Amino acid sequence: MVKKRRPTLQDIADRVGATKMTVSRCLRGGDNVSEHMRERIFAEAEALGYIPNRAPDLLSKSTSHAIGVLLPSLTNQVFADVIKGIESVTEPAGYHLMLAHYGYSREVEERSLASLLSYNVDGVILSESQHTDRTLRMLGTAGVPTVEIMDTHTTPFEQAVGFDNVRAAYDMVREMIRRGRRHVVYLAVRLDARTLQRQQGYTRAMEEQGLTPVTLRSEQRSSFSVGATLLQRILIEAPDTDAIFCTNDDVAIGAFYECQRQGIEVPGQMAIAGFHGHDVGQVMVPTLASVITPREQVGQRAAEALIARLSGATMDQRVIDLGYRIECGGTL
Repeated sequence: MVKKRRPTLQDIADRVGATKMTVSRCLRGGDNVSEHMRERIFAEAEALGYIPNRAPDLLSKSTSHAIGVLLPSLTNQVFADVIKGIESVTEPAGYHLMLAHYGYSREVEERSLASLLSYNVDGVILSESQHTDRTLRMLGTAGVPTVEIMDTHTTPFEQAVGFDNVRAAYDMVREMIRRGRRHVVYLAVRLDARTLQRQQGYTRAMEEQGLTPVTLRSEQRSSFSVGATLLQRILIEAPDTDAIFCTNDDVAIGAFYECQRQGIEVPGQMAIAGFHGHDVGQVMVPTLASVITPREQVGQRAAEALIARLSGATMDQRVIDLGYRIECGGTL
């Protein structure tokens, strides 16, 4: 397929009888163009479907007025909420986002970051706190502000916005134990850093009470069906289980519906808790117990911190912990 020729500044200039420089100045917001000429220029640009060429700016100023955002998943509601929060700040500030997806792979994250930095993004928001050595070297060489989100437990590369996954998991499991549960199993999927942090909190809560931690793992992508499959494994491998703590709400909801299918009463026979507080878990009956996390606020604060630093402000907080809330719902 042959790439079509795009309308140029010269095409607009020829149509309105002005110089190319005048058209460029007008489209960039210059105020030294008459109102009549301004209206004509914008009308012709609209009629031609003009697309600005930002390559000269990238080459001459080494800036893009863009922020790179690296996401592990494009389908997970958690990161949809985060993006909503980021855009609520970046759009009014005149920045656009360049998104890259890496599927929880550090090697893919490395390649995606290299691509984003090649476009001279002005700052980077990372969704992980664990990176390859090359990723860290690139961030250091690029010298652009960086914010890591969703984890305040790990020491950040520069700055972090989020919550403590270890402590959140610990608090939820402690609540399950306080309510009389003694055989709590942790369901882990993907085995990314945050899943392992939640396992750490779960294990600590269990061992402090003299209880035996049991984790069932799946490297598959998080889903309702994975939760159902893991519940089936529990019935075979750990039949004494009286409570399930899940790495996220997708897995918890899948386990809940499998309990219904198997005739297991929730919470009478089996307590279930998830993580993140997705909408679907909060409207189901009974409502799902979950760690409620401030995903949209995380996105907002990360963008605010990044733009403040781009504007010359000093980094007054290296770690911004927005906390979480334990929601017991109707499944504990």
